Amino acid sequence: MRYGFIYPGSDPEVAVELAALAEQHGWHGFFVWEGIWATDPWSVLAAAAMRTSQIRLGTMLTPVPRRRPWELAGQTMTVDRLSGGRVTLSVGLGVPETAEERFWIFEHDPGRRVRAELLDESLELLPRLWRGEPFEHEGPHYTVRRADMMLPPQPVQPRIPIWAVGVWPRPKSMRRVARLDGWLPNFAPPGGGAVGPDAQREFFTPETGAEAMAWLQAERERLGIADEPFDWVQEGTTAGLDPVVDAAVVRPWAEAGATWWLDTDWSVSADRVEQYSRERVAAGPPRVD
Repeated sequence: MRYGFIYPGSDPEVAVELAALAEQHGWHGFFVWEGIWATDPWSVLAAAAMRTSQIRLGTMLTPVPRRRPWELAGQTMTVDRLSGGRVTLSVGLGVPETAEERFWIFEHDPGRRVRAELLDESLELLPRLWRGEPFEHEGPHYTVRRADMMLPPQPVQPRIPIWAVGVWPRPKSMRRVARLDGWLPNFAPPGGGAVGPDAQREFFTPETGAEAMAWLQAERERLGIADEPFDWVQEGTTAGLDPVVDAAVVRPWAEAGATWWLDTDWSVSADRVEQYSRERVAAGPPRVD
C-alpha cells in the first residue's frame, strides 16, 4: 500500500510547501485538484517538483474533455521532466452530476456522451503526443497534422501513468479503465446513478471493490496486459490522531487489494484548510503494517 495526500485548498504557495512536507513525513504522493476558474495545478506541481525529489505528483483529477490534449501533454511532460519522472495523471469526465452549475459557468455542457468521446480520443492521443514524434490523426473531435519541426521532448517516464475514474458496474466505463494504469472508483448501485462521496462511503465496500478489480483483471487478461502494473486508488479520510485507528480504516481496503490510499477531508472549511492540511500531512500516512 502506498499513501498520498490530496490538498483540498487553493493557495499555490501552501500547496508547494505541503508537497515538501509530505515527502518529509513519508507520504508517497501529493495531489492537487484541478478546477475551472481556479489555481493552475500544473504550475503548482512544477514548483513542487523543484522542492521535492521522491514523492509522486499529480492532479485529483483532470477534467480531460475540457482540455486540449496537446496542451495537457505539454504540461504533464514539463512537470515529469522537472520532477525526474514522478507525474501521475488522473482523469475523468470532470463534471459530477451534483456540481454541473459550478462546472459550466463559461460554456455549455455538450452532454455526457460527447464528453466521453472527447475523453477517449484524448486518451488515444496523449501517449502519441508524449513521444514527441511526427504523427497524423483524424478523429471525430481532433485533427493532428504532421509536424517535423520544434517537436517537444519526451517525458522522463516511458509512459506517464494514467488513472481513470471507472463507474462500477458499468462495463463501458470500466473497459476504459482496464486499458490504462489505475482505477479511481465510482459506484452506481443497481437501479440508480453514480453516487457522491458521502454515499460512496455507505454503498461502496472493500468487497465491492474487490469484485470490480477481479472484473478489471479479467478484462486486462483479454487485452493481453494483465502482467503490467495496475493500481486500485482508494480515496478516504483519516484523522491522523491515532495510528491504530487510522490503520483500522485503511486495512480493509488494503486487504481487498487497493494499492493506493489517498487521504483528504473535502468538508474542511476554507478558513481551516491550511491548518488542517499541515497537521494532517505532518502526522504522516495511515500506514497498514
